[in-house]
Amino acid sequence: MNKPASRPTILIVDDTPDNIMLLSSLLKDQYNTKVATNGATALQILQHTPEVDMVLLDVMMPDMDGYEVCARIKADPRTSEIPVLFLTARSQPEDEAKGLGLGAVDYLTKPISPAILFARVSTQLTLREARRVLADRNRSLEALVAERTSQITRMQDATIMAMATMAETRDNETGNHIRRTQNYVKALALKLKDHPRFADELTEENIELLYKSAPLHDIGKVGIPDRILHKPGRLDRDEFEIMKLHAEYGGDTIRQVEKHLGGTNSFLTYAREIAQSHQEKWDGSGYPENLSGDAIPVSARLMAVADVYDALITKRVYKPAFSHEEALSIMRKGRGSHFDPDMLDAFMEIEQRFAQIAQEFRDAEEV
Repeated sequence: MNKPASRPTILIVDDTPDNIMLLSSLLKDQYNTKVATNGATALQILQHTPEVDMVLLDVMMPDMDGYEVCARIKADPRTSEIPVLFLTARSQPEDEAKGLGLGAVDYLTKPISPAILFARVSTQLTLREARRVLADRNRSLEALVAERTSQITRMQDATIMAMATMAETRDNETGNHIRRTQNYVKALALKLKDHPRFADELTEENIELLYKSAPLHDIGKVGIPDRILHKPGRLDRDEFEIMKLHAEYGGDTIRQVEKHLGGTNSFLTYAREIAQSHQEKWDGSGYPENLSGDAIPVSARLMAVADVYDALITKRVYKPAFSHEEALSIMRKGRGSHFDPDMLDAFMEIEQRFAQIAQEFRDAEEV
């Protein structure tokens, strides 16, 4: 008849049949028992019997002594958590120290006292069960934390997109601009992640942050008057000067968030850099700070390529939508003046990916 599955299982390992019979008779009323008369058999049983809860292990056995068996049990991730209790006639302190040093939880000398045996076995099985419960709770807690973190991340992403959309919807012509540009930025960053000039910055984690922060590049447009933002034609010089302020407004907006939080993080840093500096040009002729070359943040240089390409292929009241090929021709002329040369070269190498993104996220009226 099968023993109840809830009872702990103990593996007894001893090369002396009388010892095995004695231990089995002592333990059978409270525990399931398995037996092995040598170390090799014991290890085979452990590999095929995952429910073993404890090993009672003799030290002095032929071929493979108990110390080696214990060492192998502890070296195998599948069995390393099983408590090993040595039962042996070797009673010298150095023998006990060696056994405990190999990872055994206890060391009892023969002849065995049944009361002491039961007490030690019960204590170690209780500890093992407590560790199991704690491990299960930790796994549950980790799963809960992961789920809550995922929920918070989704909420943050949705909030970011809502803020970006709020800014973009004030401009009647932008459509899916934020979707396209964030995907352009990611595609270009992935292309450049192994480039010696950009490898340190464009890690996988940072590329994901760039992708998430890119939609905020025009958040400063919320500060631009409707009469300018919605003007049905080209802006005059004074109006354009006001429009240019959207970059400063965007940078200031993110700085206010950082101030409120009492610090910054990588996401906010990228968002601020992109919002403030995406209109800067490689030769220093951009705005708002006339930055040039590597003084322009990498994030903003990526956005400059993405933003200009999308502006070129999109219809505006003051211009038609250029074809992909026409946009490429115009952007080539900006190599080393408007754009970081290496970034522009990388863009040209993946220009078909930009075209695919533009098609995937084309505006509704173009469908």
